Amino acid sequence: MTAQESSLQQEVTHEVLLQRARDMVPYLEETAAQAEAERKVPEATIAKMHEAGFFRVLQPKRWGGYEMDPQVFFDVQMTLAEGCMSTAWIYGVIAVHNWQIALFDLKAQEDIWKDDTSVLIASSYMPVGKVVPVEGGFKFSGRWAFSSGCDHCEWVFLGGVVPPTESNPNPDYRTFLVPRSDLKIVDTWHTFGLKGTGSNDIVVEDAFVPDYRTHSSLDGFQGTNPGIDSKTVPLYQIPFGQLFPRAVSGSTIGATQGAINAYRKVASKRVGSNTGSKTAEDPHAQMAVARAQALVDSLKLTLESNFAQLMSDARNGEATDMNSRIQYRFESAQVPEQCLQEVLELQKMCGGRAIFTNSPLQRFTLDILAGRAHVANNPYQFGKNYGGVQLGLDNADIFL
Repeated sequence: MTAQESSLQQEVTHEVLLQRARDMVPYLEETAAQAEAERKVPEATIAKMHEAGFFRVLQPKRWGGYEMDPQVFFDVQMTLAEGCMSTAWIYGVIAVHNWQIALFDLKAQEDIWKDDTSVLIASSYMPVGKVVPVEGGFKFSGRWAFSSGCDHCEWVFLGGVVPPTESNPNPDYRTFLVPRSDLKIVDTWHTFGLKGTGSNDIVVEDAFVPDYRTHSSLDGFQGTNPGIDSKTVPLYQIPFGQLFPRAVSGSTIGATQGAINAYRKVASKRVGSNTGSKTAEDPHAQMAVARAQALVDSLKLTLESNFAQLMSDARNGEATDMNSRIQYRFESAQVPEQCLQEVLELQKMCGGRAIFTNSPLQRFTLDILAGRAHVANNPYQFGKNYGGVQLGLDNADIFL
């Protein structure tokens, strides 16, 4: 750890990081259109997030990280989303990897950070990789979509399934850690929303991945991870299936707040061109903003409550009960759907002016809609499992 890293670690608090995020919101509002046009978050924005220490929130202290409570991570992400959801989205899915790598063998962590602890990791967890076991590891090939922020990263987590063997008759879903030198980024990101995330395709052709640079989802589910800090630090003992899904739903909460802020600026002054009526006096417009703000506050309280329980259990050396994990998983998955419903009402209440592409409200609406498309944000899949368990059926999900 450098002297600068040590100094930052001593000075940083939850309040300091949250204020830094709040101070970035006007800048993000100004550069959101640039991120959309370039189809990736500007390098200057990434540099500002590095300087603010945001990527170190969940990073192990042994690598210059702050090793802070997940609520700090979520608060930073939701605040950034008030200015630009694309920036908050890639912050979430990249910064959470600095937590995930702590679950890996220490040698994998050394491969990434031994020379530079600011190196970032992207991902695409779809289990589409072709996996061939060889001595010491695996030959690995495939093409993965939706690798958000990959242009800013030197390593990528990619999904694949180790085929069954006589000794292990069950398919073994794993995450494979691959360096930038062993992959190609293919520019495919032309979308209606989250345009600035640069979630391009990743192609790997017959790369060797040593066994220590893989992580089994079963270890993540059971809490039997090989990472040294995952055995002693409570932060790294909460289930991966609880933290990562929140990294892809949390930004929609902040974006909804951003939409509310944009709506208030317009609706508080808007006068209908045809009727001459003031939007601020329209009871439907009033109810739309009331419902949206109440939803944001409710979702934040649920998020805080869930992770307070998860961290309390981890600190006490206890496993969070499975029914709670199933419930929390559903509560995370339904966030974007709930946000979208309320933001669409705000969009409708702003009339014709809100349909133009330079409208911040329009950008928030499309970004939230795009975020809803992520597989982790499908409320029906996880609601079905939660409801089934409530009715006496067996749990069908291990990504909890």
